[in-house]
Amino acid sequence: MPNRVVVGAQWGDEGKAKIVDFLTEEADWVIRFQGGANAGHTVEVGDQKFIFHLIPAGIMHPGKQCVIGNGVVLDPAQLLHEIEEVRSKGINIDGRLWIADNAQVVLPYHKVLDQLKEKAAGKSAIGTTGRGIGPAYYDKVNRSGIRVGDLLEEASLKEKISRQVAAHNEVIQKMYGGEPLSASDIYDEYLALGRRLAPYVTDTVALVNSAVKQGKRLIFEGAQGTVLDVDHGTYPFVTSSNTVAAAACVGSGVGPTVINQVIGVVKAYTTRVGNGPFPTEITGDIGKELRRIGHEYGATTGRERRCGWFDAVLVRRAAIVNGLTHLAITKMDVMDDFDAIQVCTHYEFKSKRMDQFPSQISTLEHVQPIYETLQGWKAPTVEITRWEDLPKLAQAYLNRLAELLEVPIGLISLGPKRHQTIHLDM
Repeated sequence: MPNRVVVGAQWGDEGKAKIVDFLTEEADWVIRFQGGANAGHTVEVGDQKFIFHLIPAGIMHPGKQCVIGNGVVLDPAQLLHEIEEVRSKGINIDGRLWIADNAQVVLPYHKVLDQLKEKAAGKSAIGTTGRGIGPAYYDKVNRSGIRVGDLLEEASLKEKISRQVAAHNEVIQKMYGGEPLSASDIYDEYLALGRRLAPYVTDTVALVNSAVKQGKRLIFEGAQGTVLDVDHGTYPFVTSSNTVAAAACVGSGVGPTVINQVIGVVKAYTTRVGNGPFPTEITGDIGKELRRIGHEYGATTGRERRCGWFDAVLVRRAAIVNGLTHLAITKMDVMDDFDAIQVCTHYEFKSKRMDQFPSQISTLEHVQPIYETLQGWKAPTVEITRWEDLPKLAQAYLNRLAELLEVPIGLISLGPKRHQTIHLDM
């Protein structure tokens, strides 16, 4: 098996966790390389359902090594909650889960600032999860953040937290009129959290590169989706990290020559959580039906996802910026009951055809999607595990997507369970 990066190629929520879980059978290591507890990754194994925010989805496979890389912003309390939940369901993680000592920590003032900023923005709010992700990445880039390794250094941690709480309280009080936070309380809490995390903390750059030298098979797990990338997404309605495949190298400390394959995960339609333009959004009954059949509610927030037809213009950009080698199409079974299915092949803007996704939000807000209508197959696909058993019209739909995107399909998911997957040549 090649070393693979798995990324979302839409607005997130594409079902990456199921794909990572499925592919982990062929892998030795799974490395989460960016994002934070704002990403909910859902995995179903047997009759058990897990929602991970920080632990890599590969943890469900006994004996597989899992790493939270340096590109992640880590909420220690959330991670420890996940660890306890996994253990309570009989999964042994000892000697299998590792945390980068140079990953940034999400602290209480980050969450407070995130929520106060969103509230103050009113109608202009981005629609964040309020988990403190943006402010944590801000501190990282501002060179004032606290890293996981700092939690293990009692003498210096107190001074670092005191300095940061004082600085952030200034903003919380004077800009937003909020209540100040206690530096001593945060120090006590996070020193204790650090002690509990200590057995998992290590130099993951050395660890992962040692695995590479040994010829181990690696999966790099991304969070969110390409169009939420801080550089390549619908800025400013984006997340605060780079979500594209190249971030796997930066966020885990490996060189680009380590990567052999990039898998872009896309739904057979399109969804989005939060604010911002969405050219193929369906606001009527069909959109509600997609949400109902697809159970389209955020794993982290429970918010209703906005639903729309497949947007080939958007995914075409994702294919370019990620260098996709294969597609993994998820929730194909959700489309089983539709008489006709539309696919956006290009946009129209000021009477001109657009084949590429625009970088400027002012353009994207005014494009008109141009659709191609395909006939629905009107037959259940949820238990199909072979390409040749798919209805011919379902095959035609998938072939058309691959043609529009110029990327071959490697996996097709027809339900949340591992076995509900068609594995093509990849």
